[in-house]
Amino acid sequence: MKTNNFKPHTVCVHGDATNAFDERTGSVSVPIYQSATFKHPGLYQSTGFDYSRMQNPTRLSLEKTVAALENGTEAFAYSTGMAAVANIAELFGIGDRIIASNDLYGGVIRLFRNVTEKNGVAIDFADTSDIGEIAKKITPNTKAVFIETPSNPMMDVADIKEIGLLAHKLKLLLIVDNTFLSPYFQQPLNQGADIVVHSGTKFLCGHNDTLSGFVIVKDAALGEKIRFLYKTIGACLAPFDSWLMIRGIKTLALRMEKQQENAFKICDFLLSRSDVKKVLYPGLPSSKGYAIMKKQTTGFGSMISFGVESADLAARILAGVKLISFAESLGGVETLITYPTVQTHADVPIAEREARGINDKLLRLSVGIEDAEDLIEDLKKAFK
Repeated sequence: MKTNNFKPHTVCVHGDATNAFDERTGSVSVPIYQSATFKHPGLYQSTGFDYSRMQNPTRLSLEKTVAALENGTEAFAYSTGMAAVANIAELFGIGDRIIASNDLYGGVIRLFRNVTEKNGVAIDFADTSDIGEIAKKITPNTKAVFIETPSNPMMDVADIKEIGLLAHKLKLLLIVDNTFLSPYFQQPLNQGADIVVHSGTKFLCGHNDTLSGFVIVKDAALGEKIRFLYKTIGACLAPFDSWLMIRGIKTLALRMEKQQENAFKICDFLLSRSDVKKVLYPGLPSSKGYAIMKKQTTGFGSMISFGVESADLAARILAGVKLISFAESLGGVETLITYPTVQTHADVPIAEREARGINDKLLRLSVGIEDAEDLIEDLKKAFK
């Protein structure tokens, strides 16, 4: 629980300021409690820590920090972002339905179609940037709406507040994937979301050196349901990875600002080229979701998708970048370029990919903290 009025920059560095584990030694850095189990003081007595699958001091410190950043009451740290989404899916049972963004990370689509639906929960995909389309998909068995905003990779923007009002009127849960903006730029719980999910591997970590996922809630009863699933399924984050996440989050605010600054400069470069046919970035005033972004966020992030004139040019760019790495993932200090049609969305049927605009001409950039001029020069050379 957030127990202070500190600003985000301070919370990133100091967490929620209630960590009492280190008072004896005065350690400035949260210790790594690399222990699988913990001693009981006596029968029916506990220090609050029994077994690291259920709770661990290092992970708890991280969870309190993430909960404070999202203004939630409780956060749960998972081994990966996919583990976090899979845990949420277990809240639903046979016959339930979930409305989900039709432009989600491909791994989530794969999970929903091959695991969640196998378990008897139906997924109704919709353009969640259109609240009217969401309303049309609602049935008596619908239990939740799952949105990613901005979406991956087409940068569609959903109105969290309006969707929340619709969902809560019908007693549905609103689940928001906040990976692309992080809690530094967007706090969905404040807009009406019930659950926030992150691939912590991305911006929260920020260094491409560990995997993690998070679920954050405000409602204590919902938190208890998730905690039961969390300890039962057991996909918890290890102590050392928790420490890496704590260290990464300390610079979240600085990284997000620099990455966004670079993203605007790269957008200007891409927009100046005749061989770039579209630039998808929610910070552009011409973007369809710009007005909503201005209303519900404090920034636009550093994810850019762009379409070039031919598949051949896309391939040449991927082969030609040197400073920028051709790699999956996003959100780290290093700039990465991704080819969604054969990487992040390879498991989505080709007809669906094409219908969404995810084709062999589309590239996605995760802009890092390097000098923008160096990044642009690298792109210029790759375009030739």
